[in-house]
Amino acid sequence: MNYSEFIQAVAARPKVPPEKAEPITRATLETIAKRVTGGQTRDLASQLPEELRGLVSRQTEDPERFGLTEFLQRVQSRAGVDHKVATDGARAVLDTLREAASAKEYGDFVDQLPQEFWQLTGPGSGQLQPRRIGT
Repeated sequence: MNYSEFIQAVAARPKVPPEKAEPITRATLETIAKRVTGGQTRDLASQLPEELRGLVSRQTEDPERFGLTEFLQRVQSRAGVDHKVATDGARAVLDTLREAASAKEYGDFVDQLPQEFWQLTGPGSGQLQPRRIGT
């Protein structure tokens, strides 16, 4: 997926104002980069269009520890949008990231986030799934 396709995919999601797709994408990726390890950000960057890679690159290995509320506040502030648009936009960016990245890299990334982030991402790949009896 190239840069234009990524931004268009975010803009096409319900509840995302098309003119805010680019600032929300940048704000979400910059904030995510602070929340996961440096190694994971490098792995994630390799899955993104070149124009977005720099947003998730960082030099330190240790992630900042903050929850979903602070994550959304940071996205809101960086993108210059209200809370609802920040929430819907971050979800749209993460859904687009799920489509753009390999299942392994997306799962590894989600596995580094606290469970409360599943409201935006869904569970990570390392989580046990309920066993279905009789199927």
